[in-house]
Amino acid sequence: MVVGAFPIAKLLYLGVRQMSKPVANRIKAGARRSEFFKTYICLPPAQIYHWVEMRTKMRIMGFRGSTIKPLNEEAAAELGAELLGEAIIFVIGTGCMVLEYSRQAANSRRKEEEQSETITSLQTQLGELTLTTEILDAQLREINRLLLSYPVPTKK
Repeated sequence: MVVGAFPIAKLLYLGVRQMSKPVANRIKAGARRSEFFKTYICLPPAQIYHWVEMRTKMRIMGFRGSTIKPLNEEAAAELGAELLGEAIIFVIGTGCMVLEYSRQAANSRRKEEEQSETITSLQTQLGELTLTTEILDAQLREINRLLLSYPVPTKK
């Protein structure tokens, strides 16, 4: 039975992704409590998201030029905290994908280098064998020439 390498890197990436949800939830809770975080980090993206969403919905329904009222502060803080949490999870997931891709690329590069070294080694051995064959062929021709130079014995 052949035992493959344990995919420890994949297990670690999975663990990091699973840990990102609680981390995002803690950051969201902190964002709801901190006035600075709420005002400068959560509210602007939430208001922009709300504006874009409502504008899109209004255009789909055929209303043009209608004004969109901003969200109240509590709803905007909640939406901003949710957006922040989702962004954190997305960034961590993207980071895991990039790390996995770079790991796979390094493995692929290493395998290609090993194959290249093997091919080079085989080519060197083939060259040496060709040279040895040529030397043996020359020696065989020399022995045949010497054999033919001896006189043939006659029968009495």
